[in-house]
Amino acid sequence: MKQFSTVIKTPTKNNKLLIYTDGNFDYKTAIQEQFNTKTVDYGILVKIKEKGRVVDKKKKNIFGSTDPKDIETTNVENFNAILRGRISRLVRKTNTHGKDKDKLNSAVDFFKFYWNFIKPLKNNQTPAMIEGIEDKIWSWEYFFCVKLYLL
Repeated sequence: MKQFSTVIKTPTKNNKLLIYTDGNFDYKTAIQEQFNTKTVDYGILVKIKEKGRVVDKKKKNIFGSTDPKDIETTNVENFNAILRGRISRLVRKTNTHGKDKDKLNSAVDFFKFYWNFIKPLKNNQTPAMIEGIEDKIWSWEYFFCVKLYLL
């Protein structure tokens, strides 16, 4: 199995990090603090709503060379919906809403492991297999009985 850190590449001018977000400009500040903006293409998508329904989308390149036509946030929004559907601590306005940061982080970490190593997606492969990090689908038994034993 490859180490995750060897798979992720540091963004460069020739291999830019691509980031699309909503219109919250705090993201711009955070991106500028964490990355050299010459190595990032960053664009925003702001949804225009009327009576709770999206009637238009405004797309804008903030820095880099992103084509506004390519800016979309549906993948992130879809994954957030999956997280809320699977992790009750993330559901808004419920008694199970996560208040303990450590327990919330643990729940999200377990879900990320499940999603990336156990849950097959395309062509009966997990995201870890698609990215070349792993060559087989894991089971919880394999994780708890074999991998944790080896640690």
